[in-house]
Amino acid sequence: MSEKSAREAERTDAVRPRRVAVAAAVCGAQGAVLAGVAAVMLVLAVGGEPGDRAQAVAGALTLLALAVVPLVAGHGLWRLRRWSRGPGVMAQLLALPIAFTLLGSGGAWVGAALPLAASALLVLGCLLSPTATEALGVGPGRA
Repeated sequence: MSEKSAREAERTDAVRPRRVAVAAAVCGAQGAVLAGVAAVMLVLAVGGEPGDRAQAVAGALTLLALAVVPLVAGHGLWRLRRWSRGPGVMAQLLALPIAFTLLGSGGAWVGAALPLAASALLVLGCLLSPTATEALGVGPGRA
């Protein structure tokens, strides 16, 4: 790492509010979990005996594509990029109805629904806070 990059990284760490760091970390974790689930689905679709292999592969690839949104948002939030707040909020707003649907399914799905809902609410709370909006340069009076 060059000296200039090291100074920029040090400055960003000093300026990055805890709420933005938490939102970035949770978005990254959500994306990683989603990518992991997609990878497992893809392996099972290709190596297993699904009823409709094409549909199983398409489902896995869709999840993999959806994993990109929170991963990219988390990376952008960590680097305090203004554009990253939109995808971060959007990913959480999509996660809440999914968590609600999983919760309604009962059984083992409740174990997935509760952490998903809690993490989505946590990220929304962090990203909609005045501290985060100021750090990311968004909000009233910003162009």
